Amino acid sequence: MKRPIIFTVDDDPQVLGAITRDLRNQYRKSYKILSTGSAQEALDSLKELKLQGEEIALFVSDQRMPEMLGVEMLQKAKEFYPNAKKVLLTAYSDIDAAIKAINEVQLDYYLMKPWDPPEEKLYPTLDDLLEAWQSEYIPDYHGIRVIGYQYSPLSHEIKDFLAGNLVPYQWMDVQNSDKACDLLALHEIPEKKLPAVFFEDNSYLVSPNINDLANKLGMKIQATDSLYDVVIIGAGPAGLAAAVYGASEGLKTLLVEKRAPGGQAGTSSRIENYLGFPKGLSGADLTRRAISQAKRLGTEFLAPLEVTNLRLQDHYKILQLSDGSEIKALSIIIATGVNYRKLEAKGVHDFTGAGVYYGAATTEAVSCKEKDVYIVGGGNSAGQGAMYLSNFARNVYILVRKEDLSSSMSQYLIDQINRTQNVHVMGKTQVIEACGNEHLEELVIEYIDTGERKSVEAAALFIFIGNKPFTDWITLDVIKNKKGFLETGRDLQKYPDFKKAWKQPRDPFLLETCVPGIFAAGDVRAGAMNRVASAVGEGSMAIKLIHEYLATV
Repeated sequence: MKRPIIFTVDDDPQVLGAITRDLRNQYRKSYKILSTGSAQEALDSLKELKLQGEEIALFVSDQRMPEMLGVEMLQKAKEFYPNAKKVLLTAYSDIDAAIKAINEVQLDYYLMKPWDPPEEKLYPTLDDLLEAWQSEYIPDYHGIRVIGYQYSPLSHEIKDFLAGNLVPYQWMDVQNSDKACDLLALHEIPEKKLPAVFFEDNSYLVSPNINDLANKLGMKIQATDSLYDVVIIGAGPAGLAAAVYGASEGLKTLLVEKRAPGGQAGTSSRIENYLGFPKGLSGADLTRRAISQAKRLGTEFLAPLEVTNLRLQDHYKILQLSDGSEIKALSIIIATGVNYRKLEAKGVHDFTGAGVYYGAATTEAVSCKEKDVYIVGGGNSAGQGAMYLSNFARNVYILVRKEDLSSSMSQYLIDQINRTQNVHVMGKTQVIEACGNEHLEELVIEYIDTGERKSVEAAALFIFIGNKPFTDWITLDVIKNKKGFLETGRDLQKYPDFKKAWKQPRDPFLLETCVPGIFAAGDVRAGAMNRVASAVGEGSMAIKLIHEYLATV
């Protein structure tokens, strides 16, 4: 943490030297000591210090200076550091001016010259003032700060990206934070250009896109080599497991993720049925552990970077990336998972990112404090999201088209929901319309059996409906089922087109698609179990199968 500053000003070089020496002798371990012989120079430096995130605890200023009186200097300094303590150095003839300044500039103390010995006439006074300042001082957050509007879709996207990539940050709502307004004014950033992201080095980006933000954070978005033994597309549980096992077993492994590691599991507030964690663990914690493990073992990780196309060249697989570059691979694991299906109700699209969120959106939970929120969906992700939101919201309502949650949610989650007083399950209901001005304010819900509709106040709507596999980007002639999931292994043989595509003397390996050397693992694969543990199992199994495939190439 930065040390606060004691700033002293006196135009007399001998006096300045003496007060600076005494201050350093007593306070240099806890405070930085700055000094200048010019009142104007002192004032000129304050804005720069403020921009650098420095904090001033105490001003010590001479009263009689040629450029301006010490009282005037302290008055102007107060505009930048209103909470700093202020001490005036005076001669006997200036006592009246010092007493008057106590009221005019809220002067905290005046000291007579000379102050020898400082142990009796200087340090006790300053100790009291600094102790009082420290008791009220709350250090500014010195990490990444995001300033924006609560219901701004771009603000939500930035928060979601930082949280997904495990980057700590502080959110500052410009409508509720005086510090946010002060920071914008200091940097002369108009509110209409928000959001703005401030970094530890005092630089900032205004309305950044995700690639600009990733570059600033030093995230790696360019591959080191042009050829890899295996490239894993997607960093959910299946992709992360494949990365860990691929690197640990000596394969030159590259993991590519278009947004953030963890996938849908990474946004879960608590996973309680994962082997070996009796108290459960958050998706973020699981992701952090897995990505650290994969990197330590030698996996190269690129994010945010999207694979936009695949093509074949002899036995090589060529990946086209969103930045225009290409990478060659001997084998590929597609672990792109699934996306939540869009809710096709009137007004929902208008408020996406402004009160309507797909998935857990844990970054928005605090804004739901003491408000009513709604969840659409009856799977485990919806249940985990409901339990997390119940810590903030006044009421959490789960809307499902079926009678109850028994056919779609694990029993342990149903039991937790039943024990939580502010979580309510509304069976056979659906959202018909989302309403509001600049953000979501109301929902129109319908009771399916009766057709009755009613409007309810809603601070937020979290959507967890259906799973759409992320496979539309694949232009290769791979076999998918009717819902777009990738078919693999023996299941391929039931398709009439299989023999046209498969020209190998062997049968496809268990997780292999109809393109030799391209495997699928996790939720993107047809027949997957949609559980974290099974995805991890498939990711690790895919590496074993790749070893077998590479032995045939």
